[in-house]
Amino acid sequence: MLKEILSGDTCAKCRMCCVFDRYDIWETPVFDENSRNLVMEYNAEAKFARKGRGFVLNVGEITDGELYSCPALTENGCVLGDNKPFDCRIWPFRIMECDGKRVIAVSTLCEEIHNRDHEELKTFLQKGLAAEIFAYADKNPEAVKPYYDNYTVILEERSL
Repeated sequence: MLKEILSGDTCAKCRMCCVFDRYDIWETPVFDENSRNLVMEYNAEAKFARKGRGFVLNVGEITDGELYSCPALTENGCVLGDNKPFDCRIWPFRIMECDGKRVIAVSTLCEEIHNRDHEELKTFLQKGLAAEIFAYADKNPEAVKPYYDNYTVILEERSL
């Protein structure tokens, strides 16, 4: 989805979006049943918890300094390929609730995108991705994350 503005090579080298610490574990993606089942075929020890119509990773307790890697992450990238959760396909963008409005925000962790001009990102989103993100959120409200201050709001939708 983001190949127009984000290099696949950059993503493959970084993998920041697939590894979580205790402070960003809330960031794990929401999996649909198909992607959850594919992860479990690859990694039978993966644990999930239901969230709305989807599933989130059940990682248990994480201590300071400990990292949790997504069970779909391999040395060669994600085993899910084109079946990645929607959250993963739009990273580093996130659909969030901020002050009673749904917004599309960008994470500061992805330096390649975060350091781009925000008007350029807004224009990119308005070419169709924003409508797709908001439509997905309409059908999957569990995908809307609460606003977190290490994100920069790029585009607001409407009041909830």
